[in-house]
Amino acid sequence: MTQKLKTAAVVVLGMHDALVSLTGMIGGLTFALADRTMIILSAVIASVAAGLSMAASCYLAEKTNENPHALRAGLMTGTAYLGTCAFLIFPFFVVPNTHTALFMSFIMAALIIFGCNWCIGRTCGRGRWWKHAIEMLVICAGVSIVSFIIGEVAQYALGVMI
Repeated sequence: MTQKLKTAAVVVLGMHDALVSLTGMIGGLTFALADRTMIILSAVIASVAAGLSMAASCYLAEKTNENPHALRAGLMTGTAYLGTCAFLIFPFFVVPNTHTALFMSFIMAALIIFGCNWCIGRTCGRGRWWKHAIEMLVICAGVSIVSFIIGEVAQYALGVMI
């Protein structure tokens, strides 16, 4: 695998994990909490913790595979995770209505997916980048929807109403 593809792979790992986990989480928080500040605080705390975890996990996995660039891979994965989270949380800082901010966050997620796939397609010489983008968008949306449903079922099963 070329260095460009290895770099793209660790960036996609961090980016996609952030898209899936954070969109599901802020979707659930938006419907569960009325307070925009609590949504932002929860999302920032979760993003930093998960971003550091992703960086460490990638580093350890690459180190296990004896990759001499393991530290670089870990840092790139963590940075991609945190950067993606920053874009997804940003609408909540500037838009007072949490449902509108959530919609804007989903739009940001789609733009990130298409933008990243376009860049990878151009950098790595892959045609039909949009097929990969649509696949990533479907996976991200599917996991986010399942996460939201699990949250709703758990809330009902546990009798927790916020």
